[in-house]
Amino acid sequence: MTAPQDPLVVLGVITGAHGVSGRVRINAYTETPEGVGEYGPVSVGGQTYKIKVTGVSKGLAICELEGVKDRNSAELLKGLELSVARDALPAETDDEEDWFQTDLVGLRVETASGDLLGTVEGVHNFGASDLIEILPTQGGATVLMAFTAENVPEIDVEGGRLVADPPIGTFDEPGEGPAPKKRRRSPKARARQAAKEQGEAHPGGDRSDA
Repeated sequence: MTAPQDPLVVLGVITGAHGVSGRVRINAYTETPEGVGEYGPVSVGGQTYKIKVTGVSKGLAICELEGVKDRNSAELLKGLELSVARDALPAETDDEEDWFQTDLVGLRVETASGDLLGTVEGVHNFGASDLIEILPTQGGATVLMAFTAENVPEIDVEGGRLVADPPIGTFDEPGEGPAPKKRRRSPKARARQAAKEQGEAHPGGDRSDA
């Protein structure tokens, strides 16, 4: 019997090519962007690559993946995740959380009173602070919420849930709130619009004299 593979932990996602030499930009889920290169070779799309961090730009890690030598090859990796085996990561100390960001995906998002708000779709960082992406229970587009201790006071991975106290308006449906004001048109503008609509209704012109 084949031994089960170690579960993989996602370290980040490739957002595109950087330059023409095959380097890639990586949105890292590690504590710092440079951390994406600290755990040895990474798995990307079923392939294993040695990784080297060459810099950081706008919060993204700039990396070389062994064997990726040109921009076209790098662009083909856009959108793919970088993963390592969980046992490649250092053991948590007593003062650290016992979960990784990838463990949060799929958890139920509930209020303290148990009302279901949605499910976790991902955790992102676009250069400022961590954001948690939630698919609302009522459907529609996902929403982003700052991933802070105030907004997410409790995380229970074993229980399959996290408790959220979202800011007011986070889950408002599109269309709620006052309707946008309509722009007032001058009498001349209204007359021109009426004439245009009249012409569209009778494309052959006024046929009363025919």
